[in-house]
Amino acid sequence: MNARSSLRISPRTLRNVQLAASPATHRCFSIHPSRMAPPKSALDFIDFVNASPTPYHAVQSSIQRLAKAGFEPIKERDNWSSLRPGGKYYMTRNGSTIVAFAIGAKWKPGNPIAMLGAHTDSPCLRIKPVSKKSGVGFMQVGVETYGGGIWHSWFDRDLSIAGRVLVKDGQGNFVQKLVKVDRPIIRIPTLAIHLDRSSEFNPNKETELFPIAGMVAAELNRTGKSDTPKTADAEEAGPEETFQPLKEMTERHHPYIIELIAEHAGVQVSDVVDFEMVLYDVQKSCLGGLNEEFIYSARLDNLGMTYCSVMGLIESVSSSSLESETSIRLITCFDHEEIGSTSAQGANSDLLPAVVRRLSILAGGGRHGEAASDKSWEHVSSDPDIDLSTAFEQTMAASFLVSADMAHSVHPNYVGKYESNHQPEMNKGTVIKINANQRYATNSPGIVLLQEAAKRAGVPLQLFVVRNDSSCGSTIGPMLSAKLGVRTLDLGNPQLSMHSIRETGGTYDVEHAIKLFDAYFSSYSDLEARIFVD
Repeated sequence: MNARSSLRISPRTLRNVQLAASPATHRCFSIHPSRMAPPKSALDFIDFVNASPTPYHAVQSSIQRLAKAGFEPIKERDNWSSLRPGGKYYMTRNGSTIVAFAIGAKWKPGNPIAMLGAHTDSPCLRIKPVSKKSGVGFMQVGVETYGGGIWHSWFDRDLSIAGRVLVKDGQGNFVQKLVKVDRPIIRIPTLAIHLDRSSEFNPNKETELFPIAGMVAAELNRTGKSDTPKTADAEEAGPEETFQPLKEMTERHHPYIIELIAEHAGVQVSDVVDFEMVLYDVQKSCLGGLNEEFIYSARLDNLGMTYCSVMGLIESVSSSSLESETSIRLITCFDHEEIGSTSAQGANSDLLPAVVRRLSILAGGGRHGEAASDKSWEHVSSDPDIDLSTAFEQTMAASFLVSADMAHSVHPNYVGKYESNHQPEMNKGTVIKINANQRYATNSPGIVLLQEAAKRAGVPLQLFVVRNDSSCGSTIGPMLSAKLGVRTLDLGNPQLSMHSIRETGGTYDVEHAIKLFDAYFSSYSDLEARIFVD
């Protein structure tokens, strides 16, 4: 064989080499060309979660998809009398909670609302208000734990920062900017096994869960360092204008971190007033498994259900017309579920009650009809079946809430931790969660409703209860059910490693949930009257 012939490569080999060399942003490895392609929804979800390291980013990622589907922004502080039948709208609170809804063309006050609730937050490490620390030559960053994370999983990961920053806009206003630093700048190293022979790894969250951001010497010698000199305006300002109640940001935090935040926010360091930043793993979410049956990702709990809720609503208004719809289809994705939901933007706030109260009397105020162009709404106030004083209560009695929060898949190495007849599997369908002590709000009428919706969607369902000798988590379902007096069911897609920095879900369950939620919204008006227990 001569030298020329020894370099000859077969077309099949060349194809495999090209695949291996090409970028595969959604995959942890190169896929063989004959392998079946995963659902597009799974790939779009990966894009969604990669763009959403914080609840603020998750809301923005949701808005991008809703706006593309024709949903219009509204503000909570505005008058909603201009909302129209057949209209599609969304609103936010605190930039970290979002509500979106589509109004049926035949809606009238007191009619049902098909609701779907999820949450945008996940356990993480949050930078402290004063984070500037150092020790034995290392620059360190003070953090506090948020939620019930599996904190040992945060060690030896390539971490960065993301969140929102409030900045001065040059006109005396303070505006929010989202920041996501895409390169690894922080790490929490484990102690070498030679120095710690303990059989358990249970780090102290204050003294050992302590990130390193660099070396003090390197920071002191860094070139191009911003000294953030005072501007001429600041030097000429009077004592009241220059007085700072708190220490400067560059005194509270390492200056280079402030510089990075300012750079990614597109402002000067001196314009940064405050921020809410968390640590996140820069490793991208991707498909995994021999047949790409898994999604390896951070924040599956609960961006998995946030994404499916948004896309389920969007699919429902594209697959079925609102022209004959008598209900409102609504999703709400809350912040702060992982820490109890007791906040202005949490599920235990007035947000959802306030929204549905306003919607329950929509276009029903007599003279409010003057602003409506649809003639079918002109005589709402004269309808003898409509009583605006009780429209909210009537709506809640006829409405339904699906609480969507990720569920536990059976773990092959810990099968004994699961009740023997309730072991959900990944890619086998969304899991209905049941608990006799009302940690989940599911009951039989709700199961029948979801089962009928699943039949129409052609997707499987699974059932889960926790063992009697095991504790059971909870969701936003029971609190909203009690607050609103509305029928509720808890469900979620199955996953492994819940609350770890890196979780595992099923590739095909993304599509299962979207189809289920689409069918739930599209068929609720028909099913509600047929599955009613007074």
